[in-house]
Amino acid sequence: MPHKYSAPGDHIESTKPVTVSRYRGITRLNHWVTALSLILLAISGLALFHPSLFFLSGLFGGGQVVRWLHPAIGIVLFISFFLLFLQMWKLNLPRREDVTWVAHSADVVMGREDRLPELGKYNAGQKFVFWAMTGLILVLILSGLMIWEKQLPLWRDYAPWAATIPARRIALLVHAMAAVAIILVFILHVYAAFWTRGTLRAMTTGSVTGGWAFRHHRKWLRELAKNRKMSENSKTPAE
Repeated sequence: MPHKYSAPGDHIESTKPVTVSRYRGITRLNHWVTALSLILLAISGLALFHPSLFFLSGLFGGGQVVRWLHPAIGIVLFISFFLLFLQMWKLNLPRREDVTWVAHSADVVMGREDRLPELGKYNAGQKFVFWAMTGLILVLILSGLMIWEKQLPLWRDYAPWAATIPARRIALLVHAMAAVAIILVFILHVYAAFWTRGTLRAMTTGSVTGGWAFRHHRKWLRELAKNRKMSENSKTPAE
């Protein structure tokens, strides 16, 4: 059966109380590498952003270290998020129930789950964070390469316009604006993870309670239950 709302590795565990596997170990590791990279980039980037914040460079060993470390971590972030993107993009595509979820955003804030539609693995808010991160990381890596001096020979060969002073000034402005935006999206993501009780557990232990899955992502849970039943029915009885 095709997985419409679930990812490989998602399954209902045979435990009491019922728990549901939500993220594989490789996905959780990938997520935390991305999160750590983003935090380090935010701190080192702020140190380079304004003289009043330059003291933050002391956390990395000084300005000279930050100068090469910041773009290097940027590459790590891009690769790590790209791997995460490959695992999650299909389940983050917009669906009809997302429109209803957004229309009832007040009920989301008030915790009136009974007024919300049944959802797959991710709700519209989570999908917004995912696609916002995707777009902003692309903007950051492209603008970052334009202002990274070590890459100038490459840009002169394949994109001469990107190595000009005016182009680099525009890239700096775009990079700074995208950085502020992604920090705000990251804060929103962290707040939502703590605000919705039981969510953080998914990215630490890899599983959630059956009650949490039924309350927040019922379509996802129903699909897992259906897949499990089909799997059990397909097994040949022991003789």
